[in-house]
Amino acid sequence: MREIKKPAEVEKPHFVLVHGISGGAWCWYKVRCLMENSGYKVSCINLKGSGTDPSDANSIHSFDDYNKPLMDFMSSLTDNEKVILVGHSAGGLSITQASHKFGNKIRLAVYLAATMLKLGFCTDEDVKDGIPDLSAFGNDVYQLGFGLGADQPPTSAIVKQELQRKIIYQMSPQEDSTLAAMLVRPGPILALRSARFTGVNHEEVDRVPRVYIKTMHDRVVKPEQQDAMIKRWPPSDVYALDSDHSPFFSAPFLLAGFLIKAAASVGCN
Repeated sequence: MREIKKPAEVEKPHFVLVHGISGGAWCWYKVRCLMENSGYKVSCINLKGSGTDPSDANSIHSFDDYNKPLMDFMSSLTDNEKVILVGHSAGGLSITQASHKFGNKIRLAVYLAATMLKLGFCTDEDVKDGIPDLSAFGNDVYQLGFGLGADQPPTSAIVKQELQRKIIYQMSPQEDSTLAAMLVRPGPILALRSARFTGVNHEEVDRVPRVYIKTMHDRVVKPEQQDAMIKRWPPSDVYALDSDHSPFFSAPFLLAGFLIKAAASVGCN
């Protein structure tokens, strides 16, 4: 009797999820669960001074230092491994740097309510489009750290706890914003604002396909900022989520669906 060969199993894509300032790998717990239950491989990165990384944000003064955990992860991939990078908020800077240096290992870069600047913060326009302006919530929004001294620029910042839900999680379940209030940490703003990707191979970053996921009720990276970055460095696709700045809490099923759709757009199922 002739043996019937089973079709070869297609390997599911590997998603690498990168948090924004003050966050950590923990931010993705809902999305990771949904995607792993659907058979996808998911890795969640803790950048330096974030999540379970023990470093103090006030001791992190360069973007290279802050983003080292992601760059080390990319270095550890074999030459024939390709991943889908997903960066939330300031995590967009992290995946852009990775795209400059490891473009051959990236199938797709997905920017989720994220800072999407090809060269980082090089111009006033970059700062206007890419840095949150929370002045509408008053002049005392952040708790600042001054690791280099009180007469120097702040080295870390975190949105004050009493304002976090109003600004970052206004559409998210109460239990998730409560969890976040227990886990968020000051972020190394001095390091983030030093992010510049000059003197690198710009052809490499342009070879990486990009998708942007807009968050339509975002009070951090406002929709008009997202639109400005999309216009200046157009991705191949733009999706829109009816969510706040934290769709991994407020719209995890829709977000997981968009990530799978984005993967399919570059031939990954």
